[in-house]
Amino acid sequence: MFEHVEAYPGDPILSLMDDFNQDQRSEKVNLSVGFYYDEVGNVPVLDSVKAAKEFLDQQPVEANLYLPMSGDARYCQAVQRHIFGEQSTSVTERIVTVQSVGGSGALRVGADFLKRYYPDAKIYVSQPTWDNHQAIFAGAGFEVLRYPYLNQGKSEIDFAGMLKTFESLAAHSIVLLHACCHNPTGLDLIPAQWDQLFNLFKEKQIIPFLDSAYLGLGDGLEQDAYAIRALAQSGLTGFVSNSFSKVFSLYGERVGSLSVVCESAEIASRVLGQLKATIRMNYSNPPRFGAQLVRTILESEVLYQQWKSEVDVMLKRLLQMRSDLHQAIQQINPKLDVSYLLNQKGMFSFTGLSPEQVEEIREKYGVYLIRNGRVCVAGLNTGNIEVVAKAIANVSH
Repeated sequence: MFEHVEAYPGDPILSLMDDFNQDQRSEKVNLSVGFYYDEVGNVPVLDSVKAAKEFLDQQPVEANLYLPMSGDARYCQAVQRHIFGEQSTSVTERIVTVQSVGGSGALRVGADFLKRYYPDAKIYVSQPTWDNHQAIFAGAGFEVLRYPYLNQGKSEIDFAGMLKTFESLAAHSIVLLHACCHNPTGLDLIPAQWDQLFNLFKEKQIIPFLDSAYLGLGDGLEQDAYAIRALAQSGLTGFVSNSFSKVFSLYGERVGSLSVVCESAEIASRVLGQLKATIRMNYSNPPRFGAQLVRTILESEVLYQQWKSEVDVMLKRLLQMRSDLHQAIQQINPKLDVSYLLNQKGMFSFTGLSPEQVEEIREKYGVYLIRNGRVCVAGLNTGNIEVVAKAIANVSH
């Protein structure tokens, strides 16, 4: 019956993990997959998460029932306060938030909802972007097109090119944007550019879809949330997908959310109903435990401050690794311009290395990058920076 089923080539990032695990070299370095690692190369369990688990363990045991389709209501309320900040009641009543199965689940639920109500719309994603953005929206039936994001030198955002593309879009086109810590480039819009985009989107009736997986790992939580909060104030209808995998180090719990900013509270109520229907058709309802952990932290002033301090430690380590790698490469090859390491933000840096150079680095030095040249900065530590610096310095010519 299934002779016509073709082989799955594998996810380009997750498949690379298999190759890394099979590599027998002791000095191999994994800079591919998007995990945050601590200085000794471990994925940390945050102290705030440990405290939240201890608190939950002390609570009376309840029946482990299904959550509602929209998820844990208290979690949704806490998440909305967290990502949108202090907004007036007239704004918050226009925002609907549902729990999702990670950021990918939020993207898919949003994609399915949009495909139902705007079946002829096209979605535009940045060139480059996270590979799964293309797959998720194409899987929902959309034609996925690209808008320019980098200039020819791949060192700065091509904002003029972005604007030119967006000005030509049809009404109700959907534009996917990274709220902060753009993956893979690490280059973000500044507040004035966000404001300009939202004004244009309002004029052209374009629907923005902001994806956020790294709030707090760019310039800090308040600065990183600028685009999300400006969207809420703009009067636009827009979507915000959010993942807590990285910033809470809860990868396996699949804790995420989808928020929709609507024009009125009455529309928001109807949107919530149809989001529930969309979730029911996908996975019925989300899992409990991870959301309970995050909710416990977001609802507790003490744990929330502790968590924010831990995220600040992550951010400072990322900045230090960028600086150390930059310095190490300059010592080996002073003529090589690697200023991008200092100019980009978040967990990733875009090296501009070709697929052939990435392959050379892997074969000669055991340093694993994904084919587009993206480096996971969080995979660096004092024990492997020297070999990574040597690899990049010796092939980047």
